[in-house]
Amino acid sequence: MAESMQGLKRSHRCTEVSNKNIGETVTVMGWAQKRRNLGALIFVDLRDRSGLLQIMFDENSVGSAGFEKAGAIRNEFVIAVTGKIQKRTAAVNENLKTGDIELVAEDIRILSESETPPFPIEENSQTKDEMRLKYRYLDLRRPDIQRNMMLRSKVIYLMREFMAKEGFLEIETPILCKSTPEGARDYLVPSRIHPGNFYALPQSPQIYKQLLMCSGYDRYFQIAKCFRDEDLRADRQPEFTQADMELSFVDVDDVIDVNERLLQYVFKEAIGVDIQIPLPRMPWQEAMDRFGSDKPDTRFGMELKDVSEVVKNCGFGVFTGALENGGSVRGINVSGQGSMPRKKIDKLVEFAKGYGAKGLAYLVINADGGFKSSFAKFMTEEELSALVSAMEGKPGDLLLFAADKNKIVWNVLGALRLEMAKELDLLEPNQYHFLWVTDFPLLEWSEEENRYMAMHHPFTMPVEEDWENVDTDPGAVRAKAYDIVLNGTELGGGSVRIHQNDIQEKMFEVLGFTKESAHEQFGFLLDAFQYGVPPHAGLAYGVDRMVMHMVHADSIRDVIAFPKVKDASCLMTEAPGAVDEKQLAELSLQIVEE
Repeated sequence: MAESMQGLKRSHRCTEVSNKNIGETVTVMGWAQKRRNLGALIFVDLRDRSGLLQIMFDENSVGSAGFEKAGAIRNEFVIAVTGKIQKRTAAVNENLKTGDIELVAEDIRILSESETPPFPIEENSQTKDEMRLKYRYLDLRRPDIQRNMMLRSKVIYLMREFMAKEGFLEIETPILCKSTPEGARDYLVPSRIHPGNFYALPQSPQIYKQLLMCSGYDRYFQIAKCFRDEDLRADRQPEFTQADMELSFVDVDDVIDVNERLLQYVFKEAIGVDIQIPLPRMPWQEAMDRFGSDKPDTRFGMELKDVSEVVKNCGFGVFTGALENGGSVRGINVSGQGSMPRKKIDKLVEFAKGYGAKGLAYLVINADGGFKSSFAKFMTEEELSALVSAMEGKPGDLLLFAADKNKIVWNVLGALRLEMAKELDLLEPNQYHFLWVTDFPLLEWSEEENRYMAMHHPFTMPVEEDWENVDTDPGAVRAKAYDIVLNGTELGGGSVRIHQNDIQEKMFEVLGFTKESAHEQFGFLLDAFQYGVPPHAGLAYGVDRMVMHMVHADSIRDVIAFPKVKDASCLMTEAPGAVDEKQLAELSLQIVEE
């Protein structure tokens, strides 16, 4: 039978007591983690968000009724205990913050009973994700998840503190917005008052924060909820949290400066990691050529080598065919892995195909300097030696090559490089390698749309000296855009925004907008720009991704209180769900079965 808390107040959390409190009377409350009945003594490990405290029940101190209650305690019962702190009578537990003390109970109340949980509430749970997320309210009791959530709270507090000191104003922007066609797919919200019309949930506060710059607020900041109807992966959710900012009268270096100092402050205060600034910068083209990725993991080498010139006249048709079609031949040197079994190499070929490759060519340098290769018979000894030399190969190395259009070659080798690093255990989790990737292309060609699309968004400022080539070579125009990358993950990104009307109009024209369609989608922003707009720039971080790296989690689900699963559903609440006909009628909606 659950008891009331009436007249009882908690004096400490479980680990807020220490050997400094020995002899004091305290009241603690929490969940029973474990009970051990030794006959004359009962021990209960009490857990709250701060950690564990051992409670000792002795009939002499707690009385027969209290001792009987203690004997009835089961895992996850919620209890309140009053008693005195003393030195442990048994062995000290050095793994616990309170491992040298215990609470001798003088009074106990069972505030709530619990059924047996479907899985143990313990650190590093081996329970399947589906079960954990179905009972997320129990999963959130696990000490490691609670530490993640508390660190997340601290990170957000530190960001707010730093931004306030730097003169940023925290301003909330709307959740119900107008749908825009560029970027990811919107989540739509039907309007009851305007039948047939829809709001969109914000993919980011982009347009509103630019309007705030037009309104003279100078420096804006927000911890913003954002929504994107995209396919999910380990570092992506349909709803996520951004630390969003915008600054007036700045250029690229100003934004990078304030953000380097923000990162330095947050990482030091949150997890004790010293970040040396300024951080390295790398142009997008260099990142793609060296790492096959615009978010390179620089904790290890195994960089891509372009061997197109070396193989352009060889007899291997896969290589020469790719070059004739305007592509390239590139490779990575997996040092010391020449003894890899053929079956494993075949698996790598299949892995490469998953990233768009038609195949994967390999060459093993034997200990005696000879070669074992999938294409050696098509090349002369001299050509093979030149290829090995270009790859800086040595006996015992495994060389892997991709030949296709640049985009596919980069994707394949970039992914393969990371896969090999995981297999060879080259990724040191306690290293934090930050990198700014800069000078992104302003535009990228979409085969699907048969037109150029903005790589970031339509309001990104081009690099001034490139802009004159926008009509003759649009793909070569660089953007004043920058991403902050940590250990192969894009933590955040931003750009300098267009503030001149002529550049913005031309940008819309290149993207295929008519003046009318541009005004229909972005009229309120374009109108605002008629009334004096300052040069401005901004950046947004994925808070979930940042905390994920801080705690070395495999998925952002472990740093979000109530995450969705791969199909964007919630196993706990069973959202999304059907609604009744009356609700649909109010919204002028009808479900049409396929």
